[in-house]
Amino acid sequence: MITHISGKLTEKNPTYVIIDCHGVGYFINISLNTYSSIGSAEQLKLYTHLQIKEDAHTLYGFTTLAEREVFRLLISVSGIGTGIARTMLSSLTAKEVATAIATENVTAIQSVKGIGAKTAQRVILDLKDKVLKIHEIEDINISEGNTNKDEALSALEVLGFVRKQAEKVVQKIAAEDSELSVEAIIKEALKRL
Repeated sequence: MITHISGKLTEKNPTYVIIDCHGVGYFINISLNTYSSIGSAEQLKLYTHLQIKEDAHTLYGFTTLAEREVFRLLISVSGIGTGIARTMLSSLTAKEVATAIATENVTAIQSVKGIGAKTAQRVILDLKDKVLKIHEIEDINISEGNTNKDEALSALEVLGFVRKQAEKVVQKIAAEDSELSVEAIIKEALKRL
């Protein structure tokens, strides 16, 4: 199993990227959330899921482990293939998907193109317990467009603060002023922690 690929980003599209890893170009399917979080990086590391079928070996890439975990949970549900799972993760973030499942929000899941009421209910029925366990073990959180917030949170973790506590404080600070720099967020968080 290929668990991640690191290398030079040679081609980037909203649905796929090509990463050159020591002279081999890997075609990796991605979601729109992954596409937007890649930005303009030249070097890239994606966590991958390899799907092997009789006629194809297909790689799916994610910028976070949380997004890959939600993808794997989704494709474990009968009636949800890799295409629908990728569409779901393009329409909603991994955290929004997990929250919708945990709170039994059928409307949010049904808002994704290709998912009807029965499929949405099946997703909730099959995955609610698994998602709740993941929420207990690790907080599913991926970038929601504020990289300053994410960088500040990473820095606070390095400084020894507990992720869940730091995350609450950083989110409050970001909600108060979304234009703050990474340094400003960290300084303010240090005052509050």
